[in-house]
Order: sequence, then structure tokens, then C-alpha cells
Amino acid sequence: MAVVEAQVSHLRENPFELAREQLRRVAATFEIDQNLVNVLGTCKKAVEVSVPVHMDDGTTSVFAGYRVTHNVARGPSKGGIRYHPDVTLDEVKALAMWMTWKCALMGIPFGGAKGGVVVDPKQLSRGELERMTRRYTSEIINEIGPEKDIPAPDVGTDGAVMAWIFDTYSMNKGHSVLGVVTGKPLTIGGSLGRVEATARGALYCVRDAVAKRDGRLDGMTVAVQGFGNVGSFLAKFLHEEGASVVAISDSRAALYNSKGIDIAAAFAHKREHGTLAGLKDADQITNDDLLLLDVDILAPCALEQVITERNASQVKASIICEGGNGPVTPAADAILEDKGVLILPDVLANAGGVVVSYFEWVQGLQEYFWKETEVNAKLNDIVSRAFEETWETAESRHMPMRVAAYGLAVQRVAEATITRGIYP
Repeated sequence: MAVVEAQVSHLRENPFELAREQLRRVAATFEIDQNLVNVLGTCKKAVEVSVPVHMDDGTTSVFAGYRVTHNVARGPSKGGIRYHPDVTLDEVKALAMWMTWKCALMGIPFGGAKGGVVVDPKQLSRGELERMTRRYTSEIINEIGPEKDIPAPDVGTDGAVMAWIFDTYSMNKGHSVLGVVTGKPLTIGGSLGRVEATARGALYCVRDAVAKRDGRLDGMTVAVQGFGNVGSFLAKFLHEEGASVVAISDSRAALYNSKGIDIAAAFAHKREHGTLAGLKDADQITNDDLLLLDVDILAPCALEQVITERNASQVKASIICEGGNGPVTPAADAILEDKGVLILPDVLANAGGVVVSYFEWVQGLQEYFWKETEVNAKLNDIVSRAFEETWETAESRHMPMRVAAYGLAVQRVAEATITRGIYP
């Protein structure tokens, strides 16, 4: 029996400590009571499980899995499940905390949660991936539920993984439970617009930010790090708005073309080969180089902590749209702010996914489904309202967008905590 160990992490700093430091700074700025900070700075529940799986070669591997609930003051917890070899408990805790702020900022009735398994899903066969998912679901089955904690896709997971979780949970309950997960395929209760939702929400934020600066997306240059669900669709949407996407990347390759990359060709190449490597009419660069390109908009849509105090001073983009969670560290924030860079923070810029997950959850509970135009229009309303509230707070209080976004969110969760009180 093989126990799968975590690899050396890409994280340079402890993400949960960074998340708590962000909370402390915001609490000081917005004068939030220290007793509330003590409550909000800890996770309600963290579960660690072992996930034994029969492999195709007859051996048994044991993977480590986690599910963390940060806060449920405003409703059931909500958050993705990540399959990645670098997953750690502290990373999952940080992501759960960020989900709490994201839901509060968007005004949807959820708290934050997150889950993960320490595994490289690309190294598993489809059968191994399904068996691992079903066993992981069985291990956390008492922690999740449509009125308790609702998982969704994240890095390394997709609609197929959500389908297996939905089926495993439903088989154990004896009936189909549509609201147990979101991000499901359309054939089993998924929502139209969910796949593109995170990228579409990011597009709305970039659009509104450019408009605030009296600019136009048409003709702007863009670099997108990460060509997964978020990065690929964000590149597509920005291209459709007239922007020139000059650089894209995935985990294996980063590509650059000063005249703009053919995004449709990139989609086709990625679909056929599983990587961007080898795409025609583009020069190979590194992911580190991509972050430092002279572009108008930089969209880090991959993993955390890619812009740090080591490279922040070399960033040339005037707008950073955080399509991924936690790509800019607090130390880098300070450097970029001094340079006048506008950062659209993750809790605002990539919240489109959880908004449409909320729509899917509502549709599943009602067993009544909406048209895609209706989903996108409601998403636009919610994201644009959150952007406007954040922008006005930042302008009126002379603070960065991140501090304004976190401040609004933390205040809302704090108010809910005070209103409910602490039992007993």
C-alpha cells in the first residue's frame, strides 16, 4: 500500500497566515471589534481524511483529503474541491476564509468552505479518478449537504467530478439531491452559464474598471496566466471585446505574440493535445516572464502567490485582475499600490463562479431552471453592484480596492455574527 506524500509546495508563505493578516489589517482600518476578529480569524471546522483507492495495477494508494468550513453566520458554507499535489490544510483554510468574504461581498447567503485532495489528477486514469472521488465523498459525506455545505469545482476538478460526488451522495441518501454540489453537467441539474461564470464575472469587473478610468477595452493588451476554466474563457471574452491577448500559459507552456494570439486556435490546440505547448504563431516564454510583460491588463488565473515582493516591482501592467485566488501577496500589494497599479482583488474579480453556483443551488432546490440570458443578466447585476460598492468605498476612504472589498465583506459577516449571537 502506497501513501501519497505532498510534493514541495509552490507556496512561498503560509496562505492561512496571510489570510489572517489580511483580516487583521482590514479590521484595524474598519474598526471591527477584536472579539469579532478572534471569531472570524478561525475556521469553524476542519476535517482531514485518508482516501484509499484501488489502482489499475492492483496496488492500493492512500491520498490525504480535507474539507474545511470557515464560517456559517450568513448561511450554509460553499466552496470548491481542489485536486492538486501541493494541497495543504493551511491552503484549504485560507481558501475557505476567502470564500466567506467573497460570498459576503456578492451579497449571497453563504459562508465559506473549501476542500482538497493531495493528488495530481493528470497522473490518474479516469477509473482511478472516479474511485478516488467516490471514496473521498464517502469520507466527508457527513460534512456536506444542500443545507449544510455545498462543494463545487476548483483547480483539478470539473463537472464530471461533481457528477460523481452528486451520485455518491444521492445513492447514500436513497434519492437524488440536486443541491448537494454545484458545477454539475446540465443533464443532471447543472446551470446554464456556470462553466464560464468565473471568467464572465472577471470580465465585468475589468470592463467596469476600464470605464471608471475613461478607457476602452478595445485595443488594450492583455496577458493571461493560466488556461484552465477561468483563464481560457477570460482570454476568449476579452478578445471578443476587442482586446489583444498577447500572452497565455498553462502548467506546461507560456506563449507570447506581440500581435495577439489566436484564442480560438489555442482552445482547439489545448483540446487536442492537452497543453498549449506547440501552438503555432507564438513564441515560448516562461510563466515568470509572462507576469512581467508590458501590457495594459495582467490576469493571473492560476495558483496563489505568483506575484510577490521579489517580482512586484518589475510588473508593468496598469491593471491586475485576480482571476485566481491569492495570486498577489500582501507584501507585493504594497509595492504595486506605490506604483499606481489598480488591483481587482480575487474576492471581487473571481466571484462570478460562486454567484452562478448560488443560482444553480437555487434552481436545484426549486427544480426550475433558467435561460442562459437570465443567468448572465443576474450575474452582471450582482457583480456590477459589488464592483460599484467596492469602488465607492475605495474612493471615499482613499484606500486600495482590496482593502475596500475585504472591509465591506468582513463588516457584513461581523454584523451577521453579532445579530445571531454566540450560542449558548
